[in-house]
Amino acid sequence: MFNFNSVYRYYYEWWKNIDKTLFILIVLLFSLGLFFSLVSTSLIASDKLDTNNYFFFFKHLIFICIGMIILIFFSSLNEKNLFKFSIYLFFISLFLLFLVQILGAEVKGSRRWLNIFFLPRFQPIELVKPFIIIFIATILCIEKNFNIYFKYLLTFIAIIPVCLLLMMQPDIGQALLVFLSWSILVFISGISLPIILTIIGSSLLSLAYMVFSIAKFGYIKSRIQSFFNPIDGTHIFQPNKAIDAISNGGFFGKGIGEGTLKNKVPEAHTDYIISVISEEFGVVAIVLLLILFLFFIYTVFKKIYVEKNEKIKLVLTGSVCLIIIQALIHIGVNIRLLPTTGMTLPFLSYGGSSIVGISILSGIILNLTKRKVD
Repeated sequence: MFNFNSVYRYYYEWWKNIDKTLFILIVLLFSLGLFFSLVSTSLIASDKLDTNNYFFFFKHLIFICIGMIILIFFSSLNEKNLFKFSIYLFFISLFLLFLVQILGAEVKGSRRWLNIFFLPRFQPIELVKPFIIIFIATILCIEKNFNIYFKYLLTFIAIIPVCLLLMMQPDIGQALLVFLSWSILVFISGISLPIILTIIGSSLLSLAYMVFSIAKFGYIKSRIQSFFNPIDGTHIFQPNKAIDAISNGGFFGKGIGEGTLKNKVPEAHTDYIISVISEEFGVVAIVLLLILFLFFIYTVFKKIYVEKNEKIKLVLTGSVCLIIIQALIHIGVNIRLLPTTGMTLPFLSYGGSSIVGISILSGIILNLTKRKVD
């Protein structure tokens, strides 16, 4: 029978022990994402979908509500149950990633999405990313008397199916994100620098060979060529419009609702949200957002510094690095430092998959940074 008092006490203890600074930062970032979703999608809803101006806003609000429930669930789990539950979910999410090749919906030449209940066009990779961090950290911290290089080999074997399935979609950006996160985890766990550099170098060379020699990666090859040779390139419309929007916004922006990028570039509210924000609110708004991200990262690293448990340190470091790398890739694409990847900005970009993924990651971070109760 449901006992309200026990549930109340359980979540009262949860609230008492979580890092409230981190929680407030996460809520603030989600709230800003909701606000920017309103200003970047209202015209799209009315002009293209012939519906009310708040269609995308309410969808984003629903995603965030679901995300907050997920965040509270993962942050309130017992630490042992969190790790155990996450290992199971890693294999389930890996299976869903495999199903993309069989049942996935193809959009613009890429097969990356599954239609799952209330989340049509859900990307399973957003589920895989948080749990693969825990899976890698678990292997690296196995207490049995395994040779450390055998553990490194096991972690490399663990990411191979994920990267291969992503490349089959094809989604090179997410594959690189997973690979770079793995590289950081094995590096901080003690692998020598020459070995990790050799692995990274040989992997990148192999990736470059596949991109430029296999027909399936033709559009990626075209994007890379357009990036290095924009005059003759065919995939420069979106990047050019994004950098123009940032330039037109200047320091203080053109004003709320006055931006034009959201109407010119498809999926601007996901892949180019930084440019949309910069056009309407200026570079000052982007700097303030970056300060929020940096403060969030700094707060987590402060916890990592005093943490004694090696596994928790690895999971927290991997989680934060995942957020950092993804944010840097998104910003790099928006300012034309990197080729177009379709990478969302954590917390701020519109999209159910992205919000669910970052909510799980945030829940894990809040769980492992809680005040320890003796």
